[in-house]
Amino acid sequence: MSVLALIRGRVKVLGAEPDGGQLLLTLRGSGDLLGEIAARSSAPRTATVQAVDECTTHSISARSFNAFLSEIDGHAALADYVVSKLSQTVPYQVQLIHFSPDRRIARLLLEIVSLAELTADPARVPFSQQEVADALGMARSTVAHHLQQLKDAGALRTGPRIVVASIPLLRQVAGV
Repeated sequence: MSVLALIRGRVKVLGAEPDGGQLLLTLRGSGDLLGEIAARSSAPRTATVQAVDECTTHSISARSFNAFLSEIDGHAALADYVVSKLSQTVPYQVQLIHFSPDRRIARLLLEIVSLAELTADPARVPFSQQEVADALGMARSTVAHHLQQLKDAGALRTGPRIVVASIPLLRQVAGV
């Protein structure tokens, strides 16, 4: 078992559903840790991580990670980090229940773009329409309809890829 420090790139953190599907729990970007919960608890993995774009990571064994934490008395700092990261998963669950489809889509696109600091094209969303639909528990046709509305409004560029054209317009739709 290892802990990964994400140096560059973005990843999706997915939870498995009983029917075999996957639900987007959160997104992570440069500077985040992956596998830190399992390394501390020696429990089975609670999530699967998939790269969204090319990533660079640094791997450290769980044993070395835990020894390092003991050496620097970093257990409390890690606990704070884990709590902050777990609290970031709550918005996805709230969005699934309370927000309209256009707001859910806009918020997801904003988060993806905000994590793109070191990518070649930070405005490009490296998700297909189907991946957006799966991430938000929506039908692909619903996502396609709302993406077209965002393009018509000028928040997204037209074309075969999802590319953010206007952060302010997207933020307005997202309600943030």
